[in-house]
Amino acid sequence: MVSAAAPAISPVLQTITGLFRMPDSNTESPQRYLRTSEAARHLTLSPRTLEKHRIYGTGPDYHKIGGRVVYTEEDLNAWAKLGKKKSTSDPGAGTVLPAKRRAAIPYAGKERR
Repeated sequence: MVSAAAPAISPVLQTITGLFRMPDSNTESPQRYLRTSEAARHLTLSPRTLEKHRIYGTGPDYHKIGGRVVYTEEDLNAWAKLGKKKSTSDPGAGTVLPAKRRAAIPYAGKERR
């Protein structure tokens, strides 16, 4: 009786078939970074509003990579989740502040000029 062993596959063929294999759902996908316009689209905001949030410190966390501002989807979703409410009277977990200037912080006990 002849055994029905699987035929040997060359390393080149293994590499080619590996390219077309569906990714394993258990493996973690690499971190995806979004530029300001993509991040704004993700949050359904205008890019300018997201820029203002960044300037005033009221927006989501961001990274600077080579002079470019990028956001992770995780940081965008965490920031948006701060504004989650169940009703208009619900204080919720946090507050997403509007993109506008806040009151000046005193500088060493003196007002700035």
